[in-house]
Formats: sequence, C-alpha cells, structure tokens
Amino acid sequence: MKIILASGNKGKIKELKTLLPNDEVIPFKEILGDIEVDEDQNSFKGNAVKKARTIYDILKEKIDINELVVISDDSGITVPALNNEPGIYSARYAGANASDEENNLKLISKLKEKNLNETKAFYTACITIVYKDYEYTTHGWMHGKVIDKQIGEGGFGYDPMFVPNGYTQTLGELDYEVKKSFSHRTKALELAKKVFEVIFK
Repeated sequence: MKIILASGNKGKIKELKTLLPNDEVIPFKEILGDIEVDEDQNSFKGNAVKKARTIYDILKEKIDINELVVISDDSGITVPALNNEPGIYSARYAGANASDEENNLKLISKLKEKNLNETKAFYTACITIVYKDYEYTTHGWMHGKVIDKQIGEGGFGYDPMFVPNGYTQTLGELDYEVKKSFSHRTKALELAKKVFEVIFK
C-alpha cells in the first residue's frame, strides 16, 4: 500500500516507515514540496485531522481518490505538574521552528522553576487516516516520568528526558526495538492497522 504521510518531521517519518515496513510511506513534501499546515487546533486529534485533510484535499486533485491514502500523526508530551505543558505545543514549546534541544532545555527550565527533579508525564499520539473522503482517528498513550536532564542519544524530541513506567532508563538510552514495543505511536498505529483491515477488505 502507498501511504502519503502528512508530516515533515524527520524523526516521525523515520519512525513511521519503520513501524509500517510492508507499506510504501511517502512524505507529502516529496510530491507537493514545502507546504506548511498551520497546527492551530486545540487538541492532538484536531491537529492530526487538519494535517491529513489539508494534504488529502490538495492531492485528490492529482491522484485518484481510490488510490489515495493520507495518514498524519500529531503527538507530544504532557506534564500535569506544569499545567499540562507542553501538550499540543510540544514541537514548538520554545518557539516556532525550535530544535529538540531548545524544547528540552525549556522543559528542564520549567521543571527547575517548580523545584522538580522528576514528575509524572505521558506521551499522546493521534493518528488520522483519510481515505475516500472519510476520516478515521486512533490514539495511543505512553506513561512515565520526565527528569530535569537529558540522558542518551537515541530517539528524538523529549526522549532523552522521559523514563517510561517499568524502566529506569530514558527513551534516549533504550534500544529502539524496546521503545517500539510499547510506544504511544506504536499503540496508535496498531489500532490504525485495524482500521486499514476494515476499509481495505
């Protein structure tokens, strides 16, 4: 199956390609160039739907809708002790076009303001599929804690600061295959695969 991925995030693109090894995952920019979709909704679902629907509506003028599948992901980390920050602003917590390092440093500074060395946190992933003008969404979560430092070189985003429940190492330290077995994105994609099974049967 050819899936157009409505994301420009290199980390997400790499991860989704790994999680969907039997499908051809094509980032939308390879077809449409550098188009930006404003993520101005108030939920992960709202942003995921907007991204997928925007790219789908552009591509359906170029591709037969019977062969057009667009999938998007909106995800981030939520820290309840920080008034649920950064949440939907995870990718731009330190400002528009902020790097992972800049976002991590801002989160660390917020934790230090509260004198927190660690505190509960969770990742959310929302997957949206648009096919034949219908929208389908799935969610996945991963719970654990954030710490006030970065440890490990693996993963992307806030992974070097996040210790999942049942582990003592950050996602930045854990092997990718371990992370893949329980990540929020894996859980959302497993449900998305069930949607695929129904709509393509």
